Amino acid sequence: MARILVVDDSPTDLAALRKMLESDGHEVSECTEGAEAVERVKADKPDCVLMDVVMPGMNGFQATRALSRAPETAAIPVIVISSKSQDTDRLWAMRQGAKEYIVKPIKQQDLLAKVRGVIAG
Repeated sequence: MARILVVDDSPTDLAALRKMLESDGHEVSECTEGAEAVERVKADKPDCVLMDVVMPGMNGFQATRALSRAPETAAIPVIVISSKSQDTDRLWAMRQGAKEYIVKPIKQQDLLAKVRGVIAG
């Protein structure tokens, strides 16, 4: 179905997201840092990016902002996935260019519905 880049510094979360997405037929690639994610998105042009917030170096908000403001990646939807559940966190993610926001722990049906929604446009 879609090519999805998952960005998270937790091996456990990466494995869980990969399993959920692959069970729905998606092709998954991964990276663990925001700066690496920005470079990978520019090079690989995935259909969607799942972005954690709390990571070493460039955080997910900063990476999302970089992707949404670069002409070559602005059209690639970013879904922020975070343990931060405050409305201000959600609002900030959307202001950085995220198309959706999911709070951990992630329910597979919610994840897949949001991925389908942003890919469909």
